[in-house]
Amino acid sequence: MSIPESVPEQSASRVVSEVVGKFSDELLELRRDVHAHPELSWVESRTTDLVLRTLQGTGWQTRRVPGGGVLADIGTDGARVALRADLDALPVDDLTSDPWRSTVPGAAHACGHDVHIVGLLGAALALDEVHARGLLPGRVRLVFQPAEEVMPGGALHLIEAGALEGVDRIFGLHCDPSLDVGRVGLRVGPLTGAADALSVRLTGKGGHTSRPHLTQDLTFALGKLLTELPAILSRRLDPRAGASVVWGRVHAGSAHNVIPGVGELAGTVRMLDAVAWAEAEQLVRTLVSQIVAPYGVTAEVSYQRGVPPVVNDSRSTAVLASAVESVLGEPGHVSTRQSLGGEDFGWYLDRVPGAMGRLGTRTPGGPTYDLHQGNLRVDEGALTIAARVLAEAAVTALDSHPG
Repeated sequence: MSIPESVPEQSASRVVSEVVGKFSDELLELRRDVHAHPELSWVESRTTDLVLRTLQGTGWQTRRVPGGGVLADIGTDGARVALRADLDALPVDDLTSDPWRSTVPGAAHACGHDVHIVGLLGAALALDEVHARGLLPGRVRLVFQPAEEVMPGGALHLIEAGALEGVDRIFGLHCDPSLDVGRVGLRVGPLTGAADALSVRLTGKGGHTSRPHLTQDLTFALGKLLTELPAILSRRLDPRAGASVVWGRVHAGSAHNVIPGVGELAGTVRMLDAVAWAEAEQLVRTLVSQIVAPYGVTAEVSYQRGVPPVVNDSRSTAVLASAVESVLGEPGHVSTRQSLGGEDFGWYLDRVPGAMGRLGTRTPGGPTYDLHQGNLRVDEGALTIAARVLAEAAVTALDSHPG
């Protein structure tokens, strides 16, 4: 894309508004293209090509990261602010009837990453013109990240590739279908929870259901683990940590009168507190062993540490608030609560200060959808809001950088 030359020299905010407005139709088409062609974690090649193609002809210096992702830089002197979007879709079917619904069976942008991608591209086009006009008071890096939807997340991959080198502050937005479009949820401190993946495989002597005493009744042991691990964990960790074990998959046996020799549980372990997160894995392993011990079965635990909480620092949150006010006015930002959802943006904030905001995507008066569901719909008015807020956040952060 080429930037229109008709944008007069003026304030950075004015340039951002006008450029995003000029490209609004193209951003809409880009979002529908991305939505129709979702790609799962670590295989986002088409989406990556689209990002690079969109940035061609601009002042952004782009780099395709081996293994996945794109880094792009603009500006030559001063502080550097990073803006991040995630590229991957989820392994769910698109249940909508929209003309731009997913064309890939078993894959859909059911978490709004298509909005994140195109919102950041819109911000990139605006910031390119801000830079061309001599109005960019520093440097900006774009971080297009693969594999946010798997643990421990693609953020670590890009950090290893140098995504945060020289970065003073980082910002991101995440779709929130419980907020009306035109609102951005902000919070100082923890915004999300820590999240880990847990699976347990039990093995033991099976047999006939008429003779459970001659078996190790693995199904019964599995049931005890299903209910007791969440209960005990909540008593062994500080209740303020909000520890939660929720099972997503349970399987054992294939007949009503056969006690199986193998059974499996899989789910997530989540909590609000980073201190408790550090203790959780060893405690879970100990509790699993203790719960199944009376039944004589063997437990094989697979515990994958996922992501830390996203913790917004106060200064970065104030920058985001200022950016939202520039775009939507003071009523545009609203208070939001910490959730137990996992988000690997927390890995970036574990290293540099920054903040993530929740981008409203619900049509006012319309239905409230949920993330990670195939029927998710977003109000596409959120696209230009995301683009302008991200661009404004970068300029505001650079303007306010000490020195």
